[in-house]
Amino acid sequence: MKMLQIGQLAKQAGVSGDTLRFYEKVGLLKPTSRSESGYRLYNEDALSRVHFIMKAKRLGLTLDDIQEMLEIRLEASQHSCAEVKGITQKKLDEMDQKIAELTQIRVALKKINDACCGHADDNASHCSILGALETNV
Repeated sequence: MKMLQIGQLAKQAGVSGDTLRFYEKVGLLKPTSRSESGYRLYNEDALSRVHFIMKAKRLGLTLDDIQEMLEIRLEASQHSCAEVKGITQKKLDEMDQKIAELTQIRVALKKINDACCGHADDNASHCSILGALETNV
């Protein structure tokens, strides 16, 4: 099996060496071994692991979520799909809550935006947006 140095792995994975060192620091990635001169060496499974991490991050999963999933992945026969689904369901619930909060913020912002005349020749001393932000409601 071909061993990759950190720079080679980083290039193939499309990330920086610093990213890989960070993943190592937080326990998401471990070098398979080290060369005689101390370079980190990774096997091809590490590339698959980095791709897994990057895809999970793009889906909004936290590093803790990813760590948990990687642990489940290593001992898949000891775990259920329900455990993995629980992680993604929790993330979906968090996203739904954030979307609801952002929707409320958008409605309020649109309301004050629509109330403003927005005339370029009116000075801002009568701006309804500034007035709405100054009230304690």
